[in-house]
Amino acid sequence: MLSSFFFLAAAEDGADAGKAIALALGIGLGSLGAGIGIGNIFGSMIQAVARQPELRGELQGIQWLGFALTEAVVFYGLIGGLLAFVLI
Repeated sequence: MLSSFFFLAAAEDGADAGKAIALALGIGLGSLGAGIGIGNIFGSMIQAVARQPELRGELQGIQWLGFALTEAVVFYGLIGGLLAFVLI
C-alpha cells in the first residue's frame, strides 16, 4: 500500500500526487500531535505518582482514558484521510 503512495507521488497526474502528499502530511502531523499529547499524559502520571504514590490506582484509570482518547485522534485522522483520498 505504501508503494502505491510513492507511485502516485511520482505520477504525472498532479491531482493524484497532491492527494497522496496531503494524505501523508495529514496523517504525519496528526500522529505528531498525538505523540506529544501521549508523552505529556505519561510524564504527568509519573510526576503525580512520585508526589503521591498512594493515588496510583485512581490516577491509572484516568491515565488510560486520556491515552485512549488521544490515540483515537490518530485513528480518526487516518480514516478521514483515507476516505478523502479514495472519494475525492
